[in-house]
Amino acid sequence: MQIDIKVVPGASTDQISGWLGSALKLRVRAAPEKDKANRAVIALLADALDVPPATIRIERGQTRALKRVAIDDIEPAEFTRRMGRPDP
Repeated sequence: MQIDIKVVPGASTDQISGWLGSALKLRVRAAPEKDKANRAVIALLADALDVPPATIRIERGQTRALKRVAIDDIEPAEFTRRMGRPDP
């Protein structure tokens, strides 16, 4: 499955902040340099979804705040159960 995310690097804590429209908003402590924030995003999602980090990859937006993330081995219904659904 694929999901759009909005990343806020340099935050005080790593956390999933909820939905921002149709994108999931994540805050990570890592700086947006040398792929540190992207690795932190993958680690945060893997922990929250209880999946191996290797099943998550950033498909689009590697150097931008808005990213498209692909997550293998999880069905959309299971993702929704674990993360909730954005408000319509």
